[in-house]
Amino acid sequence: MNLAPIVLPNHFLQERETLAALAARDFNGLFKLLHKQKVSYGVIAAACGLKTERVSLIARGKAHVTHFATVEKIADGLRIPGDLIGLARRPWEEATASPETHKGVDQMKRRQLLQGAVAAGLSGTPINGLASSRNAVDRALERSAGGDLDYWELLIEQYSYGYQGKSPAEVEANLAKDIEELRPLLETPLPVVDRIRLCRIAAQIAGIAAIVLHDRGERSEARKWFLTAGRAAEESGDRSLHAWVLARHAMVPLNFGAPQAAIPFVEQARHLAGTRPTAAAALSAVVAARAHALIGHRDQAFRALHDADRLAARLGSGQRTDTWFGYSEQKRHVHLSHAHTTLGSTHQARASQERALELSSPSGMTRGLLQLDAATCWHREGDTERACRAATATLADLPPGWRTGLTRTRALDLYRSVPPQHHNEPAVRELRDSLAGA
Repeated sequence: MNLAPIVLPNHFLQERETLAALAARDFNGLFKLLHKQKVSYGVIAAACGLKTERVSLIARGKAHVTHFATVEKIADGLRIPGDLIGLARRPWEEATASPETHKGVDQMKRRQLLQGAVAAGLSGTPINGLASSRNAVDRALERSAGGDLDYWELLIEQYSYGYQGKSPAEVEANLAKDIEELRPLLETPLPVVDRIRLCRIAAQIAGIAAIVLHDRGERSEARKWFLTAGRAAEESGDRSLHAWVLARHAMVPLNFGAPQAAIPFVEQARHLAGTRPTAAAALSAVVAARAHALIGHRDQAFRALHDADRLAARLGSGQRTDTWFGYSEQKRHVHLSHAHTTLGSTHQARASQERALELSSPSGMTRGLLQLDAATCWHREGDTERACRAATATLADLPPGWRTGLTRTRALDLYRSVPPQHHNEPAVRELRDSLAGA
């Protein structure tokens, strides 16, 4: 929610530097001038409905305001009269000025605008004015969106660190706002280099949105977002990113009861990733192992696990980052836990569970999934009562926002694997009741 607009003092609006910045829509200069007046970037951002990081980048010349809607936001948030910035009279001007004052105010604003134009070097004879305008158009056409893209790449990096204590619903709400803000840039003609960067950004943010929807159990929407991410990744020409998207896409059917449908996605991912040791290649291999394990293709599963281990051992530090785009040791063991649990290799599964828990935060979905894998291991070893009690305790310990989607599905898989003749036993009934309330 925006704060109340900032009402800039008249003397500030009438200063030569301010008028020049407004006439040229030089928000880099305007924000710097405001900062000198002790107006913080956070206050400017809140008043204009922008992010503080973006205001800071604009002030430092690392981002630019290129969209008309953003110009209007700034004009309204800072109460800049429309005539000073090349806009029609703003609605709030009509509400705050009496009809009798409009004529005098308009004359004053026209004088101010002319002064600003002179200061910005935009006046002269009509021919010179047209030449200057043409030069301005040329500059606009040639200008890179690099500053805007810097901001979005920074935002993607922040999102890539995962939930960071937030629930999937909270992250989804933030993503919705940011993706809506990204939309105008996607519709803007850009130089080829910038277009490639923008496609990578679109693929990454769409992929993150799909992951969050997947974790919430929104399978259909997750699938659609992964398809969008795949198109953007393909357009970017980044084969590794495209492989990552496909491997993540494969996890939707894999985790929600249709592992056979995951195979085409994961095989295409492995083909795109190739044999180079990248996070995408290692992820593709281990997801393939999980899919084959669930189908019952034990030989293929173990071969894929071998490939995943070989690739993981050769990853550079940049590929082992603990982000959604990296293949960290923790992530590796989370996948291995599920693969070995499914294959019935409970000793190996427990080793991965213990190592992953050492690397995980004490709460969140990762811990819950590992604990549910451990419960399934007890069931596979014949101690169904202990397995069901452990799964019930895991669901109870999870925050409410984490008891749906993937964690609930994993617990439900355990319940469904219990033979019907045991469904009336107290521990099994307790798990069923817990799932009914999740």
